[in-house]
Amino acid sequence: MPRIFSGIQPSGELHIGNYLGAVKNWVALQHAHESFFCIVNYHAITIAFAPDELRRRTRDMAISLLASGLDPAKCVVFVQSDVPEHTELAWIFNTITPLGELERQVQFKDKAGRSEQVMAGLLNYPVLQAADILLYLADTVPVGEDQVQHLELSRVVARNWNTRFSPDAPYFPEPQPKLTPTRRIAGLDGQAKMSKSIGNTIGLLESPDAIWEKLRPVVTDPARQRKTDAGEPEKCPVIYPLHKAFSSPETVTQVETNCRGAQWGCIECKKVLHANIAAELVPIQTRAAELQAKPAMVDELLADGGQRARAVARETIAHVRDAMGLDARTSSPSGATA
Repeated sequence: MPRIFSGIQPSGELHIGNYLGAVKNWVALQHAHESFFCIVNYHAITIAFAPDELRRRTRDMAISLLASGLDPAKCVVFVQSDVPEHTELAWIFNTITPLGELERQVQFKDKAGRSEQVMAGLLNYPVLQAADILLYLADTVPVGEDQVQHLELSRVVARNWNTRFSPDAPYFPEPQPKLTPTRRIAGLDGQAKMSKSIGNTIGLLESPDAIWEKLRPVVTDPARQRKTDAGEPEKCPVIYPLHKAFSSPETVTQVETNCRGAQWGCIECKKVLHANIAAELVPIQTRAAELQAKPAMVDELLADGGQRARAVARETIAHVRDAMGLDARTSSPSGATA
């Protein structure tokens, strides 16, 4: 089976942007790929954080992933810091990655431009990301559009290492992106991408009532000032895209017809969407509640995932050390070990 790797930062509870943009796709892919899904808590510490909060967010993210349908019997779900080979390989890759490649990364330039003090971890973030992927020799990485440049760097890193240390038979694959079907989810403000830091999200575990309170005031097509005004679904920045994500094709067609023909008001359209969101999320919320009530089971699942991931990671690191002459022991001219 082809092997995939993808990671997600422990931001706590998933929101529907994470779910539609990444996790729902992972759930589908786990059946056809050897899959490694990682909660990347080392990436999360490139910004200020509180240790207890990081622990809580890591557990909450694990629960949300499992409740969304990631099945430890079909994929490996684990926490990055449980596999120390991630940071070992990242250091090795730092030694073969030109500084200019890192300084050209769009996300680094954007975040550095908004920071009074730039930490080295922010610059080296994509090197660790390359190590995450290549540690498992993944040939495919399901990503959003905003991560494509980082994945390009992973291919550069793989190429650099192969050229220097494995020129005759390239060891690391050059991973290719698999863009998620739902590539970008607008936030409830209709302006920016859905993001917890902006506060324009719907949480995956929010109650149906709480979700309705967020959906009800969301802006729609500005031409629809009254129910009798005809609209254009494509000009509805939030509700129409969410219908395409949560509603059946038949309902999406009905939305288009009723919007253009002024047969539905926007509130009616939102009520249909709300019902369809609830139909998909309530089973996830039920599973999350069951997992929250069994913390020992969650710990056991993550520990098992970490062990399975580390078994693969150790093989990769052993090969890399051997190829680079980093073995702990060296042979003397007589053949005895020093």
